Amino acid sequence: MKRILLSGAALALLPVAALANCPAITLADMQGVAPGAFPQQYELSEFQAAADCQMEFAGNPDAAMLNGKIQGNPDLPPLAERLPEEPLVVVPYTSIGKYGGSLDVLSNAPEAGTSDFLSVRHVNLVRYSDDLQTIVPNVAKSWEWNDDFTQLTMKLRKGHKWSDGAPFTSADVKFWHDNLMLDTNVFSEPKDYVLVGGEPMTVETPDPQTVVFNLPAPKPGLLAHFATSFAQGFQPKHFLGQFHPAIDPNADANAQALGFENGYEAIKAYYGNSDWTDTPSPMLSIPDRVPSLPKAAVPTLESHFVTNETPEGRQLVANPYFFQVDTAGNQLPYISEQDEVYINDNEVRILKLVNGEVDYKSQSIQLASAPILLENQESGNYTIHLRPEITMGVFGFNVTHPEEGKRAAFSDLRFREAMSLAINRDELNEVGFFGLGTPQQYVGFSPLPEFADAELKAYKANYDPDAARALLDEVGMMDTDGDGFRELPNGDKLVLNMNFSTQGIAGQTVELVAQYWAEVGIQSVVKEVTPDEYRSAQSSNQLDVAMWRKGQPLAIVLGNNELWVPPYENYFGVRNAMLWAEWISSGGSAGVEPPAWAKGMIDDINALQSAAQGSDEFNEVGARMVDTMTKQLMFIGTVNAPAPIYQSNRVQNFVEFKTHSYEYYRTYPYRASQWWLDE
Repeated sequence: MKRILLSGAALALLPVAALANCPAITLADMQGVAPGAFPQQYELSEFQAAADCQMEFAGNPDAAMLNGKIQGNPDLPPLAERLPEEPLVVVPYTSIGKYGGSLDVLSNAPEAGTSDFLSVRHVNLVRYSDDLQTIVPNVAKSWEWNDDFTQLTMKLRKGHKWSDGAPFTSADVKFWHDNLMLDTNVFSEPKDYVLVGGEPMTVETPDPQTVVFNLPAPKPGLLAHFATSFAQGFQPKHFLGQFHPAIDPNADANAQALGFENGYEAIKAYYGNSDWTDTPSPMLSIPDRVPSLPKAAVPTLESHFVTNETPEGRQLVANPYFFQVDTAGNQLPYISEQDEVYINDNEVRILKLVNGEVDYKSQSIQLASAPILLENQESGNYTIHLRPEITMGVFGFNVTHPEEGKRAAFSDLRFREAMSLAINRDELNEVGFFGLGTPQQYVGFSPLPEFADAELKAYKANYDPDAARALLDEVGMMDTDGDGFRELPNGDKLVLNMNFSTQGIAGQTVELVAQYWAEVGIQSVVKEVTPDEYRSAQSSNQLDVAMWRKGQPLAIVLGNNELWVPPYENYFGVRNAMLWAEWISSGGSAGVEPPAWAKGMIDDINALQSAAQGSDEFNEVGARMVDTMTKQLMFIGTVNAPAPIYQSNRVQNFVEFKTHSYEYYRTYPYRASQWWLDE
């Protein structure tokens, strides 16, 4: 068909399907085109063969204007020079979209309550399809394992470019692995996902499009890690490498010319000292520095690029070099801009949602807010989807507490058993979760694998306050001053400081659990704090009780051991036994030595990750892990219940999520690059 030349304004109002010559198929109407090798997407040559067409490409008519907002980017070359030779062809859910508009989103603070928004633009080497079963290509075009899962070879897309137009190659993966993840000047110790049984991988790059991960032992779950983690397996060597002394001999001078003390300071300023992609860039928030710097933020492969950041929020524009197209040949994303506002007050956030001021939100919306959100759907022009949760709220007593009296009590298994038995989970479900949840114990995996004993979900999860009181008596916790509350065995007064963040657990859950514990003689004070305050106290070993959502599917555990090794999660989750973790990381020279069962579970998770899935060894080790985690009650489970997902009705190609989960990286399986806004 002929291409019609229109003004940019007129063009933006047309369905972009009118601009391509391949059949504009959608999942709702495949027009007889056979599916590809992977669900809901094709490689270009694969699609052209299936549809018997030769694809032509079209882009956002405002691309040059949007590119102009990205500091340091050159003028745009033609679209054909911005796309890879083999772009990923995405099949939209229901419609070919329209370009334009701004996605309005809401977060708590710069690094709090933001992962649902980050996951909208996220990319990694691979991802899970929306069935949450099938891993599919994304940044990587293909992959292949050797027979024993000790070597993973990935092929990248020829001609793929960073958001500033620089080539993206295998060197960027090797730079990420060798010069960032394994450099103790950047990370004090390697993350688990670049280790196998505690030993590092190696990365080879035989050509610009080939990456070979060599593993010291089998770890088939490495692929699932790349499919679910916020931590991207690549960073721009062409930009960050100029500040790294192993890459550029002039690294320190390059950094000093920009006002940094040395190259590592520049890397940390741009990249942060975290693999969390949400770390704010000081270049965006220090106006007097920005004009002298080559770029205000690190180049990205994501669908949108951060152009502005303040304490109130941030703005992003579409990546003009994004590697995906729709079936009609239109470069994605459809949505031109994104606008994120930070509001840490939960009541104000809910009011904005009720008023229809937000386009999408899932994180930090608790089930307790569902009634008011459901009631106002029509007036606010939005839809609420109640979806199952993988995780549930848990309570973990600080067994390495700095106060010796509390540490001794919290480390006594009888105390933890008593506190579990004191919780009336059935009432908690009815009052706090409208009877929609399932009371259960925390068992480590979610859902529970077949190799585990299903009865463990009920372990010490029955309501038995008399048994709880008897156990507390055994521990030596008596009411010695007659005020109705028990003292510690050493005679010190015990008041649990139950600081929580709404982002991690519902306030009503915390208040009810505090009430149940008071009924068996344990006094507490409940206080809501910001996520940053909570995480800071947790990291510095100052919490009495850790409380947040917790649980992971088996597929993710096979690539990430953090839920099974002290402190039992990362900075952004619920952590416990911080001094056990210090003992492990220091090789026993600092911290507190963990008990034998905790050391055994470290060995078990390493064995599970290397064992053949479904083998006798795999099943035996996995069952033992569940038994140990459950019966040690390091984390006391409550109720597994659904949670709301909020969608403005103007957001098109939105599909109902299979779960309300962080564990598959929230929005990532549901292909937000093909969302468009019906204005």
